[in-house]
Amino acid sequence: QVQLVESGGGLVQPGGSLRLSCAASGFTADHTATGWFRQAPGKEREGVGCISDSDGRTHYAESVQDRFTISRDNAKNTVYLQMNSLKPEDTAVYYCAKGPVCARVIGRYDYWGQGTQVTVSS
Repeated sequence: QVQLVESGGGLVQPGGSLRLSCAASGFTADHTATGWFRQAPGKEREGVGCISDSDGRTHYAESVQDRFTISRDNAKNTVYLQMNSLKPEDTAVYYCAKGPVCARVIGRYDYWGQGTQVTVSS
């Protein structure tokens, strides 16, 4: 059965760091991209970044570039989102998703995790 599980969210002070995990199971080779998205209260869901399983290339939104890093551990079927220098505006529910390719459009992703809350506050 296809499943995505995010973990690692929590409360962190501005300037702090968190690492989110996305554990995948039950997927076949036609889903070769893992995307990270977030949705803040009152705002639309937005793309954070993506990693391609085929070549390992990563892509980031300008709002998080140079602060967030996506990596993967193929042996564990897990993708990570390392978040540094966190700002209050990073507060959101963070989701991972699987799709055939990396894309900014959320409709390109077929499966989604349940989300994990990240709160940046002093």
